[in-house]
Amino acid sequence: MTFTTLISATELAQHAKNPNWAIFDCRHDLANPGAGLAAYQGGHIPGAQFAHLDSDLSDKARGPHGEFRGRHPLPQRSAFIETLRRWGVNNDTQVVVYDAHGGMFAARLWWMLRWAGHQAVAVLDGGLPAWIAQGQAVSTEVPQKAPGNIADRPSLVTTVNAIDLMVNISSQARAVIDARAPDRFRGENETLDPVGGHIPGAKNRFFKDNLQADGRFKAAEQLRADFSALIDAPGQAVMQCGSGVTACHNLLALEVAGMKGAALYPGSWSEWCAEPTRPVARGS
Repeated sequence: MTFTTLISATELAQHAKNPNWAIFDCRHDLANPGAGLAAYQGGHIPGAQFAHLDSDLSDKARGPHGEFRGRHPLPQRSAFIETLRRWGVNNDTQVVVYDAHGGMFAARLWWMLRWAGHQAVAVLDGGLPAWIAQGQAVSTEVPQKAPGNIADRPSLVTTVNAIDLMVNISSQARAVIDARAPDRFRGENETLDPVGGHIPGAKNRFFKDNLQADGRFKAAEQLRADFSALIDAPGQAVMQCGSGVTACHNLLALEVAGMKGAALYPGSWSEWCAEPTRPVARGS
Protein backbone atom coordinates (compact mmCIF):
# COMPACT_ATOMS: atom_id res chain seq x y z
CA MET A 1 0.00 0.00 0.00
CA THR A 2 1.24 3.47 -0.90
CA PHE A 3 0.52 6.44 1.38
CA THR A 4 0.14 9.74 -0.45
CA THR A 5 -1.56 12.16 1.97
CA LEU A 6 -1.79 11.13 5.63
CA ILE A 7 -0.61 8.14 7.64
CA SER A 8 -1.63 7.29 11.20
CA ALA A 9 0.81 6.56 14.02
CA THR A 10 -0.51 2.99 14.08
CA GLU A 11 0.20 2.51 10.38
CA LEU A 12 3.66 4.03 10.66
CA ALA A 13 4.56 1.78 13.59
CA GLN A 14 3.72 -1.24 11.44
CA HIS A 15 6.17 -0.19 8.72
CA ALA A 16 8.77 1.99 10.44
CA LYS A 17 11.53 -0.64 10.25
CA ASN A 18 10.97 -1.30 6.54
CA PRO A 19 14.30 -0.50 4.83
CA ASN A 20 12.45 1.01 1.89
CA TRP A 21 10.75 3.60 4.07
CA ALA A 22 12.31 6.97 4.92
CA ILE A 23 11.10 9.14 7.82
CA PHE A 24 11.87 12.84 8.22
CA ASP A 25 11.54 15.07 11.27
CA CYS A 26 10.61 18.60 10.15
CA ARG A 27 10.22 20.35 13.51
CA HIS A 28 11.00 24.06 13.38
CA ASP A 29 10.45 27.37 15.14
CA LEU A 30 10.29 30.49 12.96
CA ALA A 31 11.51 32.61 15.89
CA ASN A 32 14.31 30.20 16.82
CA PRO A 33 15.68 28.37 13.75
CA GLY A 34 17.89 26.10 15.85
CA ALA A 35 15.03 24.76 17.97
CA GLY A 36 13.97 22.04 15.53
CA LEU A 37 17.36 20.38 15.36
CA ALA A 38 17.73 20.61 19.13
CA ALA A 39 14.36 18.90 19.56
CA TYR A 40 15.36 16.20 17.07
CA GLN A 41 18.59 15.57 18.94
CA GLY A 42 16.60 15.28 22.16
CA GLY A 43 14.46 12.48 20.77
CA HIS A 44 12.79 11.53 17.49
CA ILE A 45 10.96 8.66 15.83
CA PRO A 46 13.49 5.84 15.43
CA GLY A 47 15.11 5.91 12.01
CA ALA A 48 14.06 9.50 11.28
CA GLN A 49 16.43 11.96 9.65
CA PHE A 50 16.21 15.70 10.23
CA ALA A 51 15.08 18.10 7.49
CA HIS A 52 15.75 21.77 8.23
CA LEU A 53 13.31 24.27 6.79
CA ASP A 54 15.96 26.95 6.24
CA SER A 55 18.85 24.92 4.84
CA ASP A 56 17.26 21.79 3.33
CA LEU A 57 13.84 22.97 2.21
CA SER A 58 14.72 26.55 1.21
CA ASP A 59 17.42 28.44 -0.65
CA LYS A 60 17.77 32.03 0.51
CA ALA A 61 19.65 33.10 -2.64
CA ARG A 62 18.08 36.00 -4.52
CA GLY A 63 16.64 35.69 -8.00
CA PRO A 64 18.62 36.12 -11.25
CA HIS A 65 18.14 39.90 -11.16
CA GLY A 66 18.81 40.26 -7.44
CA GLU A 67 15.14 40.18 -6.51
CA PHE A 68 13.98 39.02 -3.08
CA ARG A 69 12.15 35.70 -3.44
CA GLY A 70 10.52 35.55 -0.01
CA ARG A 71 11.59 34.28 3.40
CA HIS A 72 11.62 30.60 2.39
CA PRO A 73 12.16 30.42 -1.37
CA LEU A 74 12.31 27.02 -2.99
CA PRO A 75 15.75 25.58 -3.77
CA GLN A 76 16.62 24.65 -7.32
CA ARG A 77 14.90 21.37 -8.21
CA SER A 78 18.27 19.80 -9.09
CA ALA A 79 19.68 20.76 -5.70
CA PHE A 80 16.65 19.32 -3.92
CA ILE A 81 16.97 16.06 -5.86
CA GLU A 82 20.57 15.84 -4.69
CA THR A 83 19.42 16.41 -1.10
CA LEU A 84 16.91 13.56 -1.46
CA ARG A 85 19.64 11.28 -2.81
CA ARG A 86 21.89 12.23 0.09
CA TRP A 87 19.05 11.25 2.41
CA GLY A 88 18.85 7.83 0.75
CA VAL A 89 15.56 8.30 -1.10
CA ASN A 90 14.94 6.06 -4.11
CA ASN A 91 12.20 6.14 -6.74
CA ASP A 92 10.18 3.53 -4.84
CA THR A 93 10.81 4.80 -1.30
CA GLN A 94 7.77 5.42 0.89
CA VAL A 95 8.48 8.72 2.63
CA VAL A 96 6.81 9.82 5.88
CA VAL A 97 7.25 13.35 7.21
CA TYR A 98 6.25 14.74 10.59
CA ASP A 99 6.63 17.61 13.03
CA ALA A 100 5.06 18.51 16.37
CA HIS A 101 2.95 21.37 15.03
CA GLY A 102 0.00 19.70 13.32
CA GLY A 103 1.89 19.33 10.05
CA MET A 104 2.72 23.04 9.78
CA PHE A 105 6.25 22.35 8.54
CA ALA A 106 6.00 18.70 7.47
CA ALA A 107 3.48 19.64 4.77
CA ARG A 108 6.19 21.71 3.10
CA LEU A 109 8.38 18.63 2.58
CA TRP A 110 5.30 16.64 1.52
CA TRP A 111 4.61 19.21 -1.19
CA MET A 112 8.27 19.46 -2.24
CA LEU A 113 8.53 15.72 -2.80
CA ARG A 114 5.48 15.95 -5.05
CA TRP A 115 7.16 18.94 -6.74
CA ALA A 116 10.06 16.57 -7.45
CA GLY A 117 7.66 14.00 -8.93
CA HIS A 118 7.56 11.64 -5.94
CA GLN A 119 4.03 10.53 -5.05
CA ALA A 120 4.71 8.08 -2.20
CA VAL A 121 4.92 10.64 0.60
CA ALA A 122 2.58 11.14 3.55
CA VAL A 123 2.36 13.36 6.62
CA LEU A 124 2.09 11.64 10.01
CA ASP A 125 -1.38 12.63 11.17
CA GLY A 126 -1.03 14.22 14.59
CA GLY A 127 2.76 14.28 14.30
CA LEU A 128 5.14 13.30 17.06
CA PRO A 129 2.52 13.84 19.80
CA ALA A 130 0.32 11.15 18.18
CA TRP A 131 3.32 8.79 18.02
CA ILE A 132 4.16 9.31 21.69
CA ALA A 133 0.49 9.09 22.75
CA GLN A 134 0.45 5.53 21.43
CA GLY A 135 3.37 4.62 23.66
CA GLN A 136 5.84 4.37 20.78
CA ALA A 137 9.54 4.79 21.47
CA VAL A 138 11.75 7.72 20.54
CA SER A 139 15.47 7.59 19.82
CA THR A 140 18.48 9.90 19.83
CA GLU A 141 20.35 7.79 17.28
CA VAL A 142 21.05 9.48 13.95
CA PRO A 143 20.58 6.93 11.15
CA GLN A 144 23.20 6.41 8.47
CA LYS A 145 21.73 5.97 5.00
CA ALA A 146 23.31 4.78 1.77
CA PRO A 147 22.91 7.31 -1.06
CA GLY A 148 19.62 7.04 -2.94
CA ASN A 149 18.99 7.11 -6.66
CA ILE A 150 15.74 9.05 -6.95
CA ALA A 151 15.31 10.46 -10.45
CA ASP A 152 14.12 13.95 -11.38
CA ARG A 153 10.65 13.10 -12.64
CA PRO A 154 7.81 15.29 -13.95
CA SER A 155 6.32 17.41 -11.21
CA LEU A 156 2.98 16.44 -9.70
CA VAL A 157 2.19 20.03 -8.68
CA THR A 158 2.10 23.51 -10.16
CA THR A 159 3.28 26.95 -9.06
CA VAL A 160 2.45 30.54 -9.92
CA ASN A 161 4.47 33.73 -9.52
CA ALA A 162 3.80 37.34 -8.59
CA ILE A 163 3.21 38.33 -12.21
CA ASP A 164 0.47 35.72 -12.50
CA LEU A 165 -1.21 37.08 -9.39
CA MET A 166 -0.93 40.70 -10.52
CA VAL A 167 -2.89 39.74 -13.63
CA ASN A 168 -5.36 37.84 -11.48
CA ILE A 169 -6.23 40.90 -9.38
CA SER A 170 -8.24 42.39 -12.22
CA SER A 171 -9.60 39.16 -13.68
CA GLN A 172 -10.26 37.26 -10.42
CA ALA A 173 -10.14 34.12 -12.55
CA ARG A 174 -8.40 32.18 -9.80
CA ALA A 175 -9.34 31.96 -6.13
CA VAL A 176 -6.35 32.95 -3.99
CA ILE A 177 -6.36 31.48 -0.48
CA ASP A 178 -4.09 32.86 2.27
CA ALA A 179 -3.18 30.38 5.04
CA ARG A 180 -2.02 32.91 7.64
CA ALA A 181 -3.77 33.69 10.91
CA PRO A 182 -6.76 36.02 10.47
CA ASP A 183 -5.11 38.96 12.24
CA ARG A 184 -2.06 38.86 9.97
CA PHE A 185 -4.33 38.50 6.94
CA ARG A 186 -6.11 41.69 8.01
CA GLY A 187 -2.76 43.47 8.37
CA GLU A 188 -2.70 43.42 12.18
CA ASN A 189 0.06 42.17 14.51
CA GLU A 190 2.50 41.63 11.63
CA THR A 191 5.85 40.60 13.13
CA LEU A 192 7.44 38.51 10.37
CA ASP A 193 7.19 40.75 7.31
CA PRO A 194 7.79 44.51 6.90
CA VAL A 195 4.32 45.24 5.54
CA GLY A 196 0.99 44.05 6.90
CA GLY A 197 -1.98 43.08 4.76
CA HIS A 198 -2.82 40.65 1.97
CA ILE A 199 -2.96 40.27 -1.79
CA PRO A 200 -6.07 42.07 -3.09
CA GLY A 201 -8.88 39.62 -3.73
CA ALA A 202 -7.40 36.87 -1.55
CA LYS A 203 -9.54 34.95 0.93
CA ASN A 204 -8.40 33.69 4.30
CA ARG A 205 -8.26 30.04 5.37
CA PHE A 206 -6.09 29.72 8.47
CA PHE A 207 -4.21 26.44 8.12
CA LYS A 208 -4.96 25.47 11.72
CA ASP A 209 -8.65 25.30 10.77
CA ASN A 210 -7.77 22.08 8.91
CA LEU A 211 -7.17 20.36 12.24
CA GLN A 212 -9.23 18.81 15.00
CA ALA A 213 -8.58 19.66 18.64
CA ASP A 214 -6.15 16.72 18.95
CA GLY A 215 -3.94 18.01 16.14
CA ARG A 216 -5.10 15.48 13.55
CA PHE A 217 -6.69 16.50 10.27
CA LYS A 218 -10.43 16.86 10.02
CA ALA A 219 -12.34 14.25 8.03
CA ALA A 220 -12.27 14.55 4.25
CA GLU A 221 -15.97 15.40 4.13
CA GLN A 222 -15.55 18.32 6.53
CA LEU A 223 -12.52 19.67 4.69
CA ARG A 224 -14.40 19.41 1.41
CA ALA A 225 -17.31 21.40 2.84
CA ASP A 226 -14.99 24.04 4.30
CA PHE A 227 -13.00 24.60 1.11
CA SER A 228 -16.02 24.39 -1.19
CA ALA A 229 -17.27 27.56 0.50
CA LEU A 230 -14.11 29.33 -0.73
CA ILE A 231 -13.24 27.59 -3.99
CA ASP A 232 -15.40 26.81 -7.00
CA ALA A 233 -12.67 25.25 -9.16
CA PRO A 234 -9.83 23.64 -7.15
CA GLY A 235 -7.69 23.23 -10.26
CA GLN A 236 -7.68 27.01 -10.74
CA ALA A 237 -7.07 27.94 -7.09
CA VAL A 238 -3.81 29.31 -5.66
CA MET A 239 -2.58 28.69 -2.13
CA GLN A 240 -0.26 31.18 -0.43
CA CYS A 241 0.74 32.25 3.08
CA GLY A 242 3.60 34.25 4.55
CA SER A 243 6.51 32.45 2.91
CA GLY A 244 5.18 29.39 1.07
CA VAL A 245 5.24 27.01 4.04
CA THR A 246 1.79 26.82 5.67
CA ALA A 247 0.16 27.20 2.25
CA CYS A 248 1.30 23.61 1.74
CA HIS A 249 -0.86 22.62 4.71
CA ASN A 250 -3.91 23.89 2.83
CA LEU A 251 -2.73 22.04 -0.28
CA LEU A 252 -2.50 18.84 1.75
CA ALA A 253 -5.97 19.43 3.19
CA LEU A 254 -7.33 19.92 -0.32
CA GLU A 255 -5.72 16.67 -1.41
CA VAL A 256 -7.26 14.86 1.57
CA ALA A 257 -10.61 16.37 0.58
CA GLY A 258 -10.24 15.09 -2.97
CA MET A 259 -10.05 18.64 -4.33
CA LYS A 260 -6.94 18.32 -6.47
CA GLY A 261 -4.90 20.62 -8.65
CA ALA A 262 -4.45 23.88 -6.72
CA ALA A 263 -1.18 25.73 -7.28
CA LEU A 264 1.32 27.16 -4.79
CA TYR A 265 2.66 30.71 -4.84
CA PRO A 266 6.08 29.92 -3.31
CA GLY A 267 7.14 33.50 -2.56
CA SER A 268 3.79 34.30 -0.92
CA TRP A 269 3.20 37.46 1.09
CA SER A 270 6.86 37.94 2.06
CA GLU A 271 7.85 38.21 -1.61
CA TRP A 272 4.73 40.12 -2.63
CA CYS A 273 5.06 42.89 -0.05
CA ALA A 274 8.80 43.38 -0.70
CA GLU A 275 7.98 45.17 -3.97
CA PRO A 276 6.36 48.53 -3.13
CA THR A 277 4.60 48.79 -6.50
CA ARG A 278 2.43 45.78 -5.74
CA PRO A 279 -0.99 46.62 -4.24
CA VAL A 280 -1.86 45.75 -0.66
CA ALA A 281 -5.28 45.12 0.86
CA ARG A 282 -6.12 45.32 4.56
CA GLY A 283 -9.05 44.28 6.68
CA SER A 284 -11.29 41.28 6.11
